[in-house]
Amino acid sequence: MKKSVYLTVMGTCMMAAALILGGCGAGGSGSVSSTTAAASATQEAAGEGGHGSSGGNVESGAPAVSETWAQAPQESAAPALMAPGATYKAEETFGAIWEDEAEAGDYDMGTADVSNSRMAPAGMSRKYQAAYQPEPYQAEEYSYISESGYKNVADEPLSTFSVDVDTAAYSNVRRMIQAGDAIPADAVRIEEMINYFDYDYPEPEGNAPFSVTTEYGDCPWNEESRLMLIGLKAKEIDFSRRPAANFVFLLDVSGSMYSDDKLPLVQKSFAMLAENLDKSDRVSIVTYAGYESVVLDGTPGDRISQIADALESLEAGGSTAGEAGIRRAYDLARKHFIPGGINRVILATDGDLNVGIRSEGELVRLIKEQKESGVHLSVLGVGTGNLKDNKLEALADNGDGNYNYIDSIFEAKKVLVDEMGGTLVTVAKDVKIQVEFNPSQVAGYRLVGYENRLLNQEDFHNDKVDAGEIGSGHTVTALYEILPAAGNSGAQQPELKYQTQGTPKGSSELLTVSLRYKAPNGDTSKLLSYPVESDSFREELSENLRFAAAVAEFGMVLRDSENRGSATMDSVMELAEGCVHGDSDDYRKEFLALVESCRRSRRYNR
Repeated sequence: MKKSVYLTVMGTCMMAAALILGGCGAGGSGSVSSTTAAASATQEAAGEGGHGSSGGNVESGAPAVSETWAQAPQESAAPALMAPGATYKAEETFGAIWEDEAEAGDYDMGTADVSNSRMAPAGMSRKYQAAYQPEPYQAEEYSYISESGYKNVADEPLSTFSVDVDTAAYSNVRRMIQAGDAIPADAVRIEEMINYFDYDYPEPEGNAPFSVTTEYGDCPWNEESRLMLIGLKAKEIDFSRRPAANFVFLLDVSGSMYSDDKLPLVQKSFAMLAENLDKSDRVSIVTYAGYESVVLDGTPGDRISQIADALESLEAGGSTAGEAGIRRAYDLARKHFIPGGINRVILATDGDLNVGIRSEGELVRLIKEQKESGVHLSVLGVGTGNLKDNKLEALADNGDGNYNYIDSIFEAKKVLVDEMGGTLVTVAKDVKIQVEFNPSQVAGYRLVGYENRLLNQEDFHNDKVDAGEIGSGHTVTALYEILPAAGNSGAQQPELKYQTQGTPKGSSELLTVSLRYKAPNGDTSKLLSYPVESDSFREELSENLRFAAAVAEFGMVLRDSENRGSATMDSVMELAEGCVHGDSDDYRKEFLALVESCRRSRRYNR
């Protein structure tokens, strides 16, 4: 007879419940004792059999699961919810779930005797997984990026955006390349990749918080356009002479943080940071899983052993009550607030929030509310598979802070030790850039990257509009593709019925770069302007411009940008090689190795 399995789903559930709980009815206390004794025998046998108490097979000394159920009195069993004879046919895939493989063609659970059936729940799970073979868990989230195209200067002479010192995109993409994983296009934020590296810009003069550098040359990936670099270099502050710091380490210790590239990496990273603090600093530690917990409350920074022990004691498990953790962290930051000092919450998480508020919009509102106290937020993303990059970026952007992704202890040292001043000490906040192009010199332009940092032109003068901050020693670089006035702007000009194109003012200036910024604890912005002459063009690209162009090309190739022009991994290598010397830092040398790896890969070399 053809083997097929008929399962009465609800009947099975009710029968199992009745068999186990029947002792609470007519069987009385003696029935309960009998069932408990059977369960105890099962546990003891598991221990003696050498398989432990969790997940092992009981080899001897205890009845099988179905036999244990059969010992319970059946007189008080609840009636099946499905009428006798009613059946549910399982898919053929599950034809071997029942180990006894009854010969009957129709298996009627309404009348069947289950006392001899050997149903193994663990076996069902294994066979289900084998049957469906699910894809590896992948739930990373990234905000959509709509790449900027060319703008006509006649229509849009102003380009306005917020500076961005985040570097998460580069280290995250590096992690994917090293693992051979596919790279989501929205994970490639080109401005963050460019700004991962330092550039040789002059130090600020006088009381200015940063210097401004501009360079103008040919565009390597588009022979019809030219490339403009705008570079900022923040004032360097000796970290040993910095103001006292009030840090709150806000650490996600939920179950999703269990793997080595998450909580264990976070523990090592914050221990390195603690080694660079002193007695004038204060450290608090707040953790969150199913609920928030205060591990340290305003501990002096020179108690390194106490801080390290507190970090070492953390274990991952449970759900993720991020909202409660954030609120408690800001409460502690306000409690230990240092006027004129560094007051910052440092959040380390994979961003997987599942208790309390969890949407990006609600989290942004929470951070905007909390930052009014003058406490800044830095965010460290970790882990693979379920990284919520979109939420972490939004939290940092709206918390007057920065967002870094930590993929290794090497990266942790870069962010929290080597660049500690830039990461944790702010020299200017709400920094905005507005470029006005001269239509007599420029026909069109395209800002490379910064798609999620664009501002309306009126936002530039509005001090209520947030923008990015710049930390001590940070460099910020922006690239513009520029089409000279004699060229084609790349977009068709509309024919207007009621107005004509105005005549541009005669000027030799190519453009003017204007900046607005606030002091770290200020509310009113200051304005700086820097005109750039059209004759500043140089045929030979400087090392700054050449390397920034190489990283930009790298990003465009990885995301298969429609604006990549002639860019390939070979051209990236050609541009970058001449910018990396024996005395160059390890990050640029690593970049060459990463590009070479991509050149050899069909997945990345498109």
